[in-house]
Amino acid sequence: MPGFLDDIETLVPALRRYARALTGNADRADDLVQDCLERAISKQSLWRPIGPVRPWLFKIMINLHRNDHRKRRGSPEPEALELLSVEPASPATQGARLALAETAAALDRLPVEQREALLLVALEGLSYAEAAGALDIPVGTLMSRIGRAREALRTMVDGPGPRLRSVK
Repeated sequence: MPGFLDDIETLVPALRRYARALTGNADRADDLVQDCLERAISKQSLWRPIGPVRPWLFKIMINLHRNDHRKRRGSPEPEALELLSVEPASPATQGARLALAETAAALDRLPVEQREALLLVALEGLSYAEAAGALDIPVGTLMSRIGRAREALRTMVDGPGPRLRSVK
């Protein structure tokens, strides 16, 4: 199935980015991507081409990550999440770097199910339906997890208190 393999190849950068965000560790992220690709290729007969292969790959990755997370429960916490793998086009100010580090640390402290949901939608740009499918949950549950994750991030980064809602 050359089309299938071509589709998978184009998604490797997104898989690497998501794996890095999930694990917070470059080596474990690379292992997770490799395991995901291996599983997808060996199980390609299970994929039904009724939609994009992207959510299916993310579902495989999430399941592999969850299994690995269960195995590692007794081991030390992962390293801090590194959101940027390359330097930004223009150097950030010290305040911006501090804010980025603070946000990354807060993201690491989110419950796993909230972090998975938020990263699929905010980082990888999956639709709510695609992300819900990848996580095997209803869209309403996904939206609830994202809402709780965003609120928790706001509280961790900005502190508790009233906030102004933006008008669009």
